[in-house]
Amino acid sequence: MKRSLLLLLSGLALSVLLLLVGGSGAAAAEPQGSSPLQGTIDQYLHSLPADFHTIRTVPALKKVIASGNALLIDVRQPSEYRTGHIIGAVNIPLRELDEHLSDIPTDKEIVLYCSTGFRSAMGVMALHLQGFTQVRGFPPSLAGWQAAGEAVSGSDGSGTAQA
Repeated sequence: MKRSLLLLLSGLALSVLLLLVGGSGAAAAEPQGSSPLQGTIDQYLHSLPADFHTIRTVPALKKVIASGNALLIDVRQPSEYRTGHIIGAVNIPLRELDEHLSDIPTDKEIVLYCSTGFRSAMGVMALHLQGFTQVRGFPPSLAGWQAAGEAVSGSDGSGTAQA
C-alpha cells in the first residue's frame, strides 16, 4: 500500500511538473496575463532560490560531507554503484527508496545523486512527499564529481569497496 501511494504521488507530482514545463510553449501563444493560475505558478517558480533542493557544486557537496551530519545516497542500480561511487555513499536504488524509509535518518541532511541528475531529482521529490525535509539532490552527479578530479570507490569483484 505504501509503495503504491508513493508511486501515485510521485506520478502525480511528475505529471504536474511535465504539464508546467510542457505547457510553457502553449502559454506563450496566449495573451499575457490570460491565466491567473499560470501567473501565480510562474511567480512561485521564479521566487524559488537557485539552489532549491539542490547542491550545485562539488565544493558545496564536500562542505556538506565534511560537516559529518549528512547521508549521501546513490540512487543508481547496484551494478552501477559497484562500478564506482562517491566515497561514503550508500546505495539505495530509486525504485527501492520507499522500502528503506526507516533507514533514512530524519536528523541528518540527505543528499541524493545518480548518473545524470534525473533519478536523484525524482528521489528528492519522493522523499519530500514522504515528509523528509532535509533532502537535496546533487545534479552534477557522479560525472561532475569525477570531472572535478574527486576520488570514487569501486568494487574489486569481491564486494569490497576500493578507493
